[in-house]
Amino acid sequence: MASPNFRFKLFTVWHDHCAMKVGTDGVLLGAWAQQKHARTILDIGTGSGLIALMLAQRFQEAEITGIDIDPSAAKQASDNFRLSPWSHRMHARCIDLHTFSLEDGHFDLIVSNPPYFLASLKNPNQQRATARHNDSLPHDMLLSCSSRLLKEDGQLCVILPADQANSFLHTAKQFSLHTHHIVWVHPTPQSEPKRVLLALGKDNAAPLTEHFIIESGGRHQYSEEYKQLTAAFYLDK
Repeated sequence: MASPNFRFKLFTVWHDHCAMKVGTDGVLLGAWAQQKHARTILDIGTGSGLIALMLAQRFQEAEITGIDIDPSAAKQASDNFRLSPWSHRMHARCIDLHTFSLEDGHFDLIVSNPPYFLASLKNPNQQRATARHNDSLPHDMLLSCSSRLLKEDGQLCVILPADQANSFLHTAKQFSLHTHHIVWVHPTPQSEPKRVLLALGKDNAAPLTEHFIIESGGRHQYSEEYKQLTAAFYLDK
């Protein structure tokens, strides 16, 4: 049986009531998402609250809000936030993104590990299907609402399957969001990228493109760059 929680150096993530468990995608985004002076942060589709908690550790003065349409996930995120060292500046809400975007609030940094299956047979478990299929959070909704919620100098950071990058970036332009940083994530040095980390903003800057390797010497033999990126979080780093 899978463990009901995952322990990091400074906090524990309980995920037994969430469809999507703690995984590499969320850890990568939480460790990588960037905005130099973030004081207000929004995590869209927060799930267990993993990414929000990582950002609370990294940005010591930021107020962080995590939203999710799944009541069980929002409740678990709220509990994880309450049990963390940063409970006084973390908030979880069960609300859909469109409704949330109509409220009065703007953010320095918005992050999301959005549902990634565009068209496939759905899981009969409705909670897991919602977490995995993007009809609950299509890319155009994520981008339009993020554009509305983002401050002028703010940044939107996401992680996606690599084959969705071009379509996502094309859609982003329709909402005046420009590519700042692209990181192609390779499982091994020999493999094609499986994921991509993207940072976008409202100002039109020349994008920086990089490549990142997760495992360099076999199964669970992590690359030095992965160890460095996640060193502040994993217990064994």
